[in-house]
Amino acid sequence: MVDQSQSARDIADKERRSGLRIIRSVAPYLWPKDMPSLRVRVVLAMLALIAAKVVAVFTPILYKGAVDTLAGEGIPPLALGAVGLTMAYGTNRLLAVLFEQLRDLLFAKVSVRALRRLALTTFEHIHALSLRYHLTRRTGALTRVMDRGVKGVAFLLRFMLFSIGPLFLELVMICAVLATLFDWRFLLVVAGTMTLYIWFTFAVTEWRVRIRRVMNDRDNEANQRAVDSLLNFETVKYFGAERREATRYDEAMEGYEGAALKTANSLALINMGQAVIINGGLVAVMVMAAKGVTDGSFTVGDFVMVNAYMLQVMAPLNFLGFVYREIRQSLVDMGQMFDLLDDNAEISDKPNAVPLSVTNGTIELENVTFGYDEDRAILKGVDLSVPGGQTVAIVGASGSGKSTIGRLLFRFYDVQDGALRIDGQDVRDVQQESLHDAIGVVPQDTVLFNDTILYNIAYGRDGATEEDVIEAAKAAQIHDFIAALPDGYDTAVGERGLKLSGGEKQRVGIARTLLKNPPILLLDEATSALDTDTEQGIKEALARAGEGRTVITIAHRLSTIAEADRIVVLEKGEVIEEGTHAALLDKKGRYAQLWTRQQADEDAA
Repeated sequence: MVDQSQSARDIADKERRSGLRIIRSVAPYLWPKDMPSLRVRVVLAMLALIAAKVVAVFTPILYKGAVDTLAGEGIPPLALGAVGLTMAYGTNRLLAVLFEQLRDLLFAKVSVRALRRLALTTFEHIHALSLRYHLTRRTGALTRVMDRGVKGVAFLLRFMLFSIGPLFLELVMICAVLATLFDWRFLLVVAGTMTLYIWFTFAVTEWRVRIRRVMNDRDNEANQRAVDSLLNFETVKYFGAERREATRYDEAMEGYEGAALKTANSLALINMGQAVIINGGLVAVMVMAAKGVTDGSFTVGDFVMVNAYMLQVMAPLNFLGFVYREIRQSLVDMGQMFDLLDDNAEISDKPNAVPLSVTNGTIELENVTFGYDEDRAILKGVDLSVPGGQTVAIVGASGSGKSTIGRLLFRFYDVQDGALRIDGQDVRDVQQESLHDAIGVVPQDTVLFNDTILYNIAYGRDGATEEDVIEAAKAAQIHDFIAALPDGYDTAVGERGLKLSGGEKQRVGIARTLLKNPPILLLDEATSALDTDTEQGIKEALARAGEGRTVITIAHRLSTIAEADRIVVLEKGEVIEEGTHAALLDKKGRYAQLWTRQQADEDAA
């Protein structure tokens, strides 16, 4: 039992630290250093807010004066008659509303700009994270975290500035008026009611936050299953698994339903408790005021004014409960997003990194050692040299480390030992952006954006014209196919390019890479998933793409790389053979074995 209570305290402490960290991170968006105009808006919004509170606090005094004047009691304040006081009362109420709306009008741009900047920061950070992170991410849950987190920021900014401080200011002013115009007993009841209300609200809200966190987890799980199932629509159909997927999704939604029901029930509980507390205080104060009217110490206007002030106390207190609940829930929603922002990019530029300068395009791997896990090496002291302008093919069995070399070249990962250089420059010492600009990649499975063919090819170079795109498409031998389509280059390719065949997608990918016009080309099994006829056409397009460039071809099908300047054979992360196609066949080693086996398989087929 002691361990459980200690664990609960530890969790609460961790949540408080997390909440404070989030608030410190969000607060600068309220006072943006680089945008003085937004600072002016914040100041004006605060002035409008204070004016609204002052006007609201003194409005019941005018209400009292109007009632007393109509009842024939006392001297009308400000020398105004009943009609004048009534008009002044109405004007004050109108001013309070107008000042509040002016506050919202002034602050809207600050809030929306903050939301936009934080959303952009999160988006850029996710793109900066390593391939290792993206291989393990859950896309559906990630988008949910971003959506809830960004919306939570907008809410938190607004209520940090306009709710907590101004709300307490209004309550203090009301208490001061009651203590001045009446006596200490009224202040005692009102202060006691507020204290009890705030304690109850905060205590129950902390309990609800834990329920909310469970609900968020179930929501993430359900959304992830839905996105994953929709992305694999064809696979679901192939295996007739629609009912199975629906069952899995419903199981996740069942967990969400239970947590959401607890959240709704706890909300009803807190609302009922708040109603009991605030109305108890209201009745107590009104009974005291009624006795005062009965014994002649208070006027009817005093009774009405006390009622008006209690109603004004109720509104901020009810709002305080709502604000605190929403702020705590926003902190929960934002917690996951800020945890994401705390993830450090595994691969980052050094402080003194310089742009990569490609002269010949010579690539060198010197005693490179690398493993995705510390206890399992993939590459074991690999030495490899690719002269500028030549085509070098890397072959080997699955798991030998072929694709790993490509990932190290693009610096998705850093070598653990040794060095990888381009024209003598260690890729760890240059800026990643310049490195990526220098390398064009045609992967085994080209994934396209759900947009037009024009957009997907033009993605290869920012600012490319339609003429540039057409030239690239011609070089990739896909222009005639595109021109024959009803919508031509405006043809939509669908999610991940699924409206196109494998060969068509590959040609679009090649055209995109040609448009990029990089000095180094990486072909990562670019034809292994294609039929023989399509493969031949893609092979010719790739040969044209490689002219005048340094090309590394990672291949499983050996017939596609027989014309390479040099072939490197990997086995269990080590270079065991290298040479031309003819030389390796004469050697009758591992390459010759692989060639003979593949030829036999093709003949049998």
